[in-house]
Parts: sequence; structure tokens; C-alpha cells
Amino acid sequence: MFNRAVSRLSRKRPPSDIHGSDGSSSSSQQNPKSTAKWAASLENLLEDPEGVKRFREFLKKEFSEENVLFWLACEDFKKTQDKKQVCLPMQEKAKEIYMTFLSSKASSQVNVEGQSRLNEKILEEPHPLMFQKLQDQIFNLMKYDSYSRFLKSDLFLKHKQTEEEEGDPPNAQTAAKRASRIYNT
Repeated sequence: MFNRAVSRLSRKRPPSDIHGSDGSSSSSQQNPKSTAKWAASLENLLEDPEGVKRFREFLKKEFSEENVLFWLACEDFKKTQDKKQVCLPMQEKAKEIYMTFLSSKASSQVNVEGQSRLNEKILEEPHPLMFQKLQDQIFNLMKYDSYSRFLKSDLFLKHKQTEEEEGDPPNAQTAAKRASRIYNT
């Protein structure tokens, strides 16, 4: 009976009374919040550009931003195609990653196990997965160290609170509640 009342009312009222101002049903606004996705896994966080931005801000304060920068550089490097005409850019990218993050003179040196360090000779014949072992080490370092602290940080918690406040404005109601209110008056 309630469904029939809602159906009748939706025909009598303009869509903006029962749906959001953009015409979408209020119930469609129940998408998981980005902070909820970030909190589910580091992988989810790193797939979201806003998540990466927030995580970088946090790591910068912890003086370990180079970890996520290295991880991102490796992800980008894996997408490089190894064709003859593209080989030089791949070699250049590999050298740039090495000089920026792995060399003993690196400006943003990442902390990887000594035996895992690459020899500069490997840069002569690069391949998309050449940094995989090191990338995995850095990922695990972030996952079991920085990421858990990030989820407890003021930066994350404030973003989560802001997101919750924006997502639940005081006048936000489901279509059923609005229809019920209209029907009962």
C-alpha cells in the first residue's frame, strides 16, 4: 500500500520534490565515501587521485613522500611500451627512476634492502617489470607502516568528517521519507 501511495504521489508532485535537484533518486547518493574506500585498503587509496594527494600530504609531513612517489613512478614505468622506437624513452625513464630514488646519490632515496638495489648496468636493457621487486618492498613498507598511521592521522580524520558533513546535509531525506511526509499531511 505504501508503494502505491509513493507511486501516486510521484505522479502528482514534480520530480524535484521526490528526487534530488539533479533528478537522481536520493538513494543513489549512498555511494561509498572516498574515505571509506581509502580505509578499506591501500590499493583503493592508491587508485584514487584524491586519495594519493591526501596520502602524499601526510607522507610529506612524515618525511617519507619519496615512497609513494617511487611507487607511482614504477606504475607509470610499467605502462611504457618496449618497442624499438620507444626503447630510448624507456631507458630514459628507467635512468630517471634510478637516479631519483635508488642511486646512492638520489635526491629522494627510498629505503630498500641493500641486496635488492639495482646495479646501474640493468638500465641498459630496461623492461617494464624491472623495478617490481623494489616497488613491492616499498608498497609493503607503506602498507604496514605509513598507511595505518595515515588512517589515524588528523589529516584523514578531518577529511572524513568533512565528507560526512557534506554528504548528510540536514535537509537530506530519502524519497520514501519525503513521500511519506507529503502523504501524511
